[in-house]
Amino acid sequence: MKKTYDVFGIGNALVDIVFDADNSFLEKYKVEKGLMTLVDEARQHELIEALHLDETMMQCGGSAANTIIGTSQFGGKCYYACKVADDKFGHFYLDDLRKNGVDTNLTDATVPEGITGKCLVMVTEDADRTMNTFLGITSNFSKSEIDQQALKDSQYLYIEGYLVTSETGVEAMKYAKKLAEDNGVKVALTFSDPSMVKYFKSQMEEVVGASVDLLFCNEEEAMLFTGKSNILHAREELKKAAKKFAITQGKNGAMIYDGDTFIDIEPYKVNAVDTVGAGDMFSGAFLYGITHGHSIAEAGKMASLASSKVVSQYGPRLEWHQVKEIMNHLFE
Repeated sequence: MKKTYDVFGIGNALVDIVFDADNSFLEKYKVEKGLMTLVDEARQHELIEALHLDETMMQCGGSAANTIIGTSQFGGKCYYACKVADDKFGHFYLDDLRKNGVDTNLTDATVPEGITGKCLVMVTEDADRTMNTFLGITSNFSKSEIDQQALKDSQYLYIEGYLVTSETGVEAMKYAKKLAEDNGVKVALTFSDPSMVKYFKSQMEEVVGASVDLLFCNEEEAMLFTGKSNILHAREELKKAAKKFAITQGKNGAMIYDGDTFIDIEPYKVNAVDTVGAGDMFSGAFLYGITHGHSIAEAGKMASLASSKVVSQYGPRLEWHQVKEIMNHLFE
């Protein structure tokens, strides 16, 4: 019987606010260039006031949200479990999810009191991105945000690795994984960032458990998780943690283990200007492919081409016409 959703995602909900900024601004406000820094609300508000917020600069974000929206843009039916607050940023977030065809656990009438998380992205002339993030209410994401029926009625659960930083986040990841496994829903996990594996390895191992059906990571994350010093040894060790996995390799493409053999995915050569969001888009396109009758190799090609388009422009999203061009290029 056909499921209602192709992918049910869980992760942090952050409104991304992208500004152009020069080095003198970063120096004046003592912002550390090129890094992602967690800040409190007062500090973020100070920077937003100084930069003059325009709502055209905003979009709903967070790693898993970008992946889920990517899958939706290709034509997948998706659900995103998240936590935003009853403020203008929270209502904007829900509206942006709706515009991208993604269902969620919250409505404008049921959002809780609090402050919605925001990621302030300052882009300098050298194409470098400096991020100041205030997690807000999403730091308390828990299993309460997970709609059991929607998850049971999905082909895949997609878990964002960033959730391992909080106790309630780890609990939600393990709860969602068990619920999925008990109801025949396949489990996909992304490590999200090398720091999540490096500093929260035991929590990540708890979530992985015996194994997951599908794992997304890059080379550094694969080696950190397995404790191996080269990627060939790491990929062999990863077979113990995941039935299938995709290891992204930046400009060198990706390698995918399909449960039996390794498949090398060729890169699409582009002039990279902004690599943020490339991994999220890779996962989103890949998940669309495998839930819509494409082979692992075809899904890998789709993911590689989609992520190459993302790195050749600013921001983690593609335009709808770009998605159509990718599908036409590969399958028509």
